[in-house]
Amino acid sequence: MSVSAPMKFIEDYGLIGDGQTAALVHRDGSIDWLCWPRFDSDACFAALLGTNSHGCWRLAPVEAGTSSRRYREDTLVLETDFELTTGHVRLIDFMPVEDGAFAVVRIVRGLEGKVRLRSELDLRFDYGSLRPAIEIDRDRAVGFVGPDLVVLHAPGQLSQRGSCIVAEAEVSQGEEIAFCLRYGSSTATPPPQIAANAALQATEKYWRNWIGKFAIETRWPEAVRRSLLTLKAMIFRSTGGIIAAPTTSLPEAPASDLNWDYRYCWLRDAAFTTSALIDAGYHDEAKAFRDWLLRAAGGEPDKIRIMYRVDGSRRLEEWIASWLPGFRGTKPVRIGNAAAAQRQLDVYGELLDSVAAAAKVGIAPTELEGILIASVIGHVERIWDQPDHGLWEVRGDPQHYTYSKVSAWAAVDRFVRRADLHHAADETFVEGMVELRNRMHREICEKGVDRQRGTFVAYYGSDEVDPSLLNLPLMGFLPIADRRIERTIAAIERELVRKGYVHRKMSGKIRQGAFLACSGWLAECQLMQGRRAEAEESFEHLLRARNDLGLLAEEFSVQDGRLAGNFPQGLSHLALVRAALRFENRASNRGDDHGK
Repeated sequence: MSVSAPMKFIEDYGLIGDGQTAALVHRDGSIDWLCWPRFDSDACFAALLGTNSHGCWRLAPVEAGTSSRRYREDTLVLETDFELTTGHVRLIDFMPVEDGAFAVVRIVRGLEGKVRLRSELDLRFDYGSLRPAIEIDRDRAVGFVGPDLVVLHAPGQLSQRGSCIVAEAEVSQGEEIAFCLRYGSSTATPPPQIAANAALQATEKYWRNWIGKFAIETRWPEAVRRSLLTLKAMIFRSTGGIIAAPTTSLPEAPASDLNWDYRYCWLRDAAFTTSALIDAGYHDEAKAFRDWLLRAAGGEPDKIRIMYRVDGSRRLEEWIASWLPGFRGTKPVRIGNAAAAQRQLDVYGELLDSVAAAAKVGIAPTELEGILIASVIGHVERIWDQPDHGLWEVRGDPQHYTYSKVSAWAAVDRFVRRADLHHAADETFVEGMVELRNRMHREICEKGVDRQRGTFVAYYGSDEVDPSLLNLPLMGFLPIADRRIERTIAAIERELVRKGYVHRKMSGKIRQGAFLACSGWLAECQLMQGRRAEAEESFEHLLRARNDLGLLAEEFSVQDGRLAGNFPQGLSHLALVRAALRFENRASNRGDDHGK
C-alpha cells in the first residue's frame, strides 16, 4: 500500500473459517495466515510468522485513512470499514461453508464518495518458502506448485508485479465488487468463480442457524455466543476432530522459544470442548467427536495418543521452518508437535469425563465405544502411578503431577459411576476399578498435599501450587468446602494472580503471560464457594482480555495489555463459556456429585 504498515500484534487479527481451515485477517485488510485445504496443511499465506514476502493477500484503499471492524451479528463474516477523505468503503471477508468450496471471498461495497483500492496477492506455498508459477488471463490468475493450485477471480484486469498478482479498482457509493480465491489440485481444472452474494447469504445462514440453537440466557450473551462460534470454527467438519488453535508458533512470551504448533486435535482440549458444547446444548458435535475418536483409536485403543491430526492420523513429527523469522522476530517456527509422544495422564480423565457427560444427555455409548473405554481404563490402571509431562506439556523430566493423578482418578471414577459404560467389562473388573479409584484417591491426598501449608501442590514433593489444581473441585475430586481445596484456591489467588489474571508461575527467567483459561477456572471456583462478586470480577478480567472482535489467545500479558500465544485459542474460549454457564447453574457435567 502507499504507507508502510504499522507493527502488528496478535489482537489485530480476526478469524474467518469454513470448518475445514481458517484464515487470519489483519485490521489493515491483509490476510496473513491461511493453510489449505485443512487446518494442519502447509500454509500458503505465512506473513503472520514473517514478512509480506512469505505470503499474504492485501486488499485496502490506496490512500491512508482510518478503519473499524466487526463481525456480522452471530456469524463468522468479518466487516472492515475504511474511511478516507474521499469516501467510505466496506470490506466483507468470509469463507463459504460448503463442501468442496475451499474459497475466500472478499466483497467491497462503496458506502460514500469514491475510493481507489489495490489488491496485492502474494502466494507462497510450503510455509512461505515456495513461489508458484503464475498464469494470468485478464481477470483470472492461477498459481501452482507441486500438488497445490490457487486461482484468483477478480473484478477487473490483473497484472503481475514482481511476485504479486495485482488489481486496482475504484468503488463509488452504491457500487460493489468481489474477489474470489479458491484452492484446488494442480492436476485438475482450476475451480470456477463463486457467486459472491449468494455465498454470503448462505454463509450467514449457516452460522446463524447454528448459534440459534443456543437457548440459555446469560448475563454475557454476546461474549458467550462469539466464543461458541469460535469453537465451532475449530471443529473439522469432515471428521469431527477439534483443533486447539488454527495457528503455530505464536510465542507465549517475547524473546523465548515457547512457540508450539496447535493446529491438531488434543484429546484433552477436544474433551473439554465437547463437555462445554454439551452444556450449551450442542449434542451433534459431541457425537461427531466420539465417532472421530473411535476411528482414531482403531483396533488398538491402548495405543491412544494425546493428540492427532484432524483426520485422526498420528504422524506429528516436529521440525523447524528455518526460513521464517517468526512472529515479531521470535523464533523458532515449529511445524508438528513433539509433545504428541509424551505421556500425559490427564487426557484419560478428561476423555472419560466427556464420555460420561455425553451419556448423561442421551448419547448412548456404542458397543465399540464400550470396548474402547474398558481398554482405556485398563491402560490407566497400568500407568497411573508413573510420572508424566503434565497438563502444561513440560519438555523436561517427567514428574508425578498432582492434576494428572486426579484426572486419571476421574477416568476410573466416571467409569465406575456409569453403569452404561460397563457392558464391555465383567463384574470382577468393575469391582477392581472401585478399589483402584479409592486407592488412587488415598494416595493423591497423601502425596499431593503439602502438610505444612495444607494445600495441594503442583507435583509430589513440591511446595508450590499450580493453577491446574483449580480443576480439582471442578472435577469433583473433593468438595469445594474441603479445607485443602479452600487453602489451595487461596494460595493460587495469593501467589499466582497478578492484576486480576491467573499465571502458571510468577518466577523464572521467562515471564509468560497469564494463562487465560485459568481465569475461567478461578471464576468457577469462586462462584462455587459463594463468592459471587469476586467470581464476577475474575470473569470480567477474562472478558477484558478479548480483542475488539471478542477473540482470545492462549495468554495475556498484563504488563503491556497484549494477547500472546496461539490465536484464537479454543481452551480460553471454552473456559469463558463454562464460567458463564456456571453463573446460570448450567455448567453441570464435570464432576456432578463426584467425590462426595
